[in-house]
Amino acid sequence: MDVLDITRIAEGLREHTAGLADAASGPAPDTMVPTCPEWTLRDLVGHIGQAHRWATAMFRTGGTAVIDELPRDTPADQADWAGWLREGAAEAVAAQAAHPGPVAHPLMGDAPSAMWLRRMLHDTSVHHADAAITAGTPFTIAPDLAADEITETMGHITMPAAARYKPELAELRGTGETLCLRADEPSVPGWLITRRPDAAVVEYEARDADVTIAGPVRDLMLIFARRLAPDDAAVKVTGDRALLEHWLAHTAV
Repeated sequence: MDVLDITRIAEGLREHTAGLADAASGPAPDTMVPTCPEWTLRDLVGHIGQAHRWATAMFRTGGTAVIDELPRDTPADQADWAGWLREGAAEAVAAQAAHPGPVAHPLMGDAPSAMWLRRMLHDTSVHHADAAITAGTPFTIAPDLAADEITETMGHITMPAAARYKPELAELRGTGETLCLRADEPSVPGWLITRRPDAAVVEYEARDADVTIAGPVRDLMLIFARRLAPDDAAVKVTGDRALLEHWLAHTAV
């Protein structure tokens, strides 16, 4: 599956930062976010704003340490959140453009700064969904961005280093069981996950599997990000549903 180019990544990051800012402008700052247990709306906004600033610093310095949890500090006045969020995203985009070479990470090794801007995009788009759910407003995402979020997440959680850092992910190994994500959109080829004894492996195609979940790629993204239950989505699940439930339970990390 093709990876988004840097122009589209930057465009998507600005778009979903603005969407998050708009959704977060309505509810009270201490409103709890139902899809992020124990987080308030202020926590959510703080996480994204600080993540963008962390990425900016990483691009400028060429590296970072492993961070278990980012601070969630925000401007005190909710009216200032939107500008602060947009400013952070703009700074991250500009810093990546000025420093397009690799950055160093203890787990990920040397990786292109574009990969990290892509990570900011998808963290932001999922948390935009959180803010929209909290505010009771619609969440929309372009099919190419939703598909790339699934692809990026699958790549991260199935890499060997991920299981070393998050032992829960080792539970995704299996004995050949398969899961298929089949998108309604013709432009999205789909995903086939094979749970092998040494690792879960992802191929970018849709074919017969032990369990198949089919529907709009937006809903597939939200289900596999654990923001939407399959029964609440416009999807059809066929085959061994327990395999799907097991995968979702062990990727909530």
